[in-house]
Amino acid sequence: MKQIILFLVLALTLVSCGTRKGYFSIEGRFLNLNQGEFYVYSTDGLINGIDTIKVNGGRFAREIPCTRRGTLILVFPNFSEQPIFAEPGEGVDIKADASHLKQMEVTGTDDNKLMTAFRQATAMASPPETVSRAEHFIRDNAGSPVAIYLLRKYFIKNDASADLKKAKELLEIIAKEQPQNGNVTRLKNNLNILSNANVGSRLPRIKATDIAGNTITEGNFKGKTSIIFTWATWNYDSENMKRRINSLIQQANGNYAALGVNVDASRKTCEDAVKRDNIHFPNISDGMLFDSKLMATLGLHAVPENIIIDTKGKIIAKNVAIDDLEKYIK
Repeated sequence: MKQIILFLVLALTLVSCGTRKGYFSIEGRFLNLNQGEFYVYSTDGLINGIDTIKVNGGRFAREIPCTRRGTLILVFPNFSEQPIFAEPGEGVDIKADASHLKQMEVTGTDDNKLMTAFRQATAMASPPETVSRAEHFIRDNAGSPVAIYLLRKYFIKNDASADLKKAKELLEIIAKEQPQNGNVTRLKNNLNILSNANVGSRLPRIKATDIAGNTITEGNFKGKTSIIFTWATWNYDSENMKRRINSLIQQANGNYAALGVNVDASRKTCEDAVKRDNIHFPNISDGMLFDSKLMATLGLHAVPENIIIDTKGKIIAKNVAIDDLEKYIK
């Protein structure tokens, strides 16, 4: 009898632990979203490709293989993105109103609680105020992966507030607190590359193969005003930009050039989208997602992002809004 009781206690203990060893669980519930799906990908290679999470009756649950700490990005039906910080054997519970995702509450680990606090504190803040709060957060929580995420988002990726000098300063603070974190080392290397692929500098030397098997180098853009941009089938804004650029390039009679860098996990997904939209410029899909060497060389880290190059090979603009593209490509 004692053995049976001991077995039951052990079983209940294992169940109460929640997530299996080597996995990270995401579960929760939505208001104003009864049925549907959203997506998850990783910015640091924790998972490969894009995973789908189904919503049924407003609830969802998903276990994701996880052998180390990492950052996951949830992509919602309105195309907004929110980070989740994963740890092996742990899990999070999400409560959110699908119409107010900036106020999403995530509990379960300390890092996700920190991110929730920042998200909610800046939900109604102006962009400059949000950037200021991000800097204070990074200085106060440099040992957290949240600090790395905020550094990328507000000091590197965001063209309106990109400040590479400040980013390097804050990254040094993070590096002191996370000396063994390989992602910090890679980010340092990327910052050095970004400095060489900034507005006013020349287009870096590149070499890649497009989905048609053609070799693409910086020579493809010689003598033409050109745009290089990132896109993915799961990102509405980038799909819209791809179609708009295609239309502009067709009207340009060969005087302008474009290159799409696809961030989908599957090359076939890229090929199908290019064929469906009758795209007339080359596209590269190496299956490396955000670890693409070409993206790193060009200083591109998100979707959608773009760089504009003049006829002499100089970068003259970055992250141009879709409605402003015609200023450069007519």
